[in-house]
Amino acid sequence: MFTTLKNAFKIKEIRKKLFFTFMMLVVIRLGSQLPVPGINRSFFADWFAQQTGDAFNFFNAFTGGSFLNMSVLALNITPYITSSIIMQLMTISIPKLEEMQRDGADGRKKIASITRYVTVALALIEASAMAVGFGRQGLLETYNVMNIVTVVVALTAGSAFLMWIGERITENGVGNGISIVLTINILSRMPQDITQLFQQFVFGRSIAKGVVAAIIIIAIIVLMVVLVIILNDGVRKIPVQYAKKIQGRKTVGGQSTNIPLKINTSGVIPVIFASSLMQLPVIICSVFNINGTGVWGEILKGINSNYWCNPSQPVYSIGLVIYVALVILFAYFYTSITFNPLEIAENMKKQGGFIPGIRPGKPTSDYLNKVLTYIIFIGAVGLTIVCVVPYFFNGIFGASVSFSGTSLIIIVSVVLETIKQIESQMLVRNYKGFLND
Repeated sequence: MFTTLKNAFKIKEIRKKLFFTFMMLVVIRLGSQLPVPGINRSFFADWFAQQTGDAFNFFNAFTGGSFLNMSVLALNITPYITSSIIMQLMTISIPKLEEMQRDGADGRKKIASITRYVTVALALIEASAMAVGFGRQGLLETYNVMNIVTVVVALTAGSAFLMWIGERITENGVGNGISIVLTINILSRMPQDITQLFQQFVFGRSIAKGVVAAIIIIAIIVLMVVLVIILNDGVRKIPVQYAKKIQGRKTVGGQSTNIPLKINTSGVIPVIFASSLMQLPVIICSVFNINGTGVWGEILKGINSNYWCNPSQPVYSIGLVIYVALVILFAYFYTSITFNPLEIAENMKKQGGFIPGIRPGKPTSDYLNKVLTYIIFIGAVGLTIVCVVPYFFNGIFGASVSFSGTSLIIIVSVVLETIKQIESQMLVRNYKGFLND
């Protein structure tokens, strides 16, 4: 990785792209410190400290601390991520959007435009809920229409601005802009979390205990990173053979290739879906100051990850079981709507391709479905392990940090993908130089 970056800086074109990306990230971090006009920041900090749920900690980690600071970028790119997921699902279910997707570059531009409008609409709804819900509790210095409108406009504009920056990074920088913005937000919180871990388990202890604790912490983080890399790069290759054809006086075809099926076919989407579904009731109750009592209070504790894996209260770990089941369920669901074995089998049949030992057509589709079922389960189990480890140590040892397995998956995946894009750009440049010579 470091060799790739070192070689990239030697190339003027790529160096400019890296510098542009860096400057955009600096702008984002500066914007994260600009407060929304008319709010009481001390109130929000006090309110945040009193929350027992981790829903807002998770959200704050994704926004790089902007949410806790209640800056103009408090919503960050979360509305865009939600909008993108919604559009992916709608593209499968709405024929007109599916046609746009198949129209090539023009169709994708139209879908991207719709995604932007949906993002602004979601940001407007979220900003309004925050301005009204938190405003009544004392977030606004003066609770009136003017201040509510100011907060809504500021938060919505901040989210739209970050979406614009993400797209500019994609066009003029390196990597996927939205993913890089999300990654830098998560990374900005990690030093504080690592410091908190070391203060809790290393500093102030005897040398022997401190060294052992430090080694365990580092080993766990390294092992989780390695597991994420394996999940990200793991592929099951299905061999494909193409029959020979005679065209005129030439014989074409006959080559061998493969269908790469990723172990983690759905990426981090199942974890985001499961976490969002589990934390939604907690967020709604917090925003609108609804106090859970009785049975409802026990349910809220069950879906709150801060109560999971607690030896003194094992009953609440039922929520963890539900969470794991949701991750596996969403892994199968998301893969089923984004990967179509029947379509692949039909395309192979039209092109004269077949899997050795498997007949073309439906038998090929059934075989791909069978292999995919095992692969999805392995990937979902891997995702679950990465995500559950932080909850386990939080419940057993009280090692509470804002970054989670989800954050780690995003960081590693984006870093690897960005490095691959830099390498491909360097390779293309070398090809151009070779052809010009």
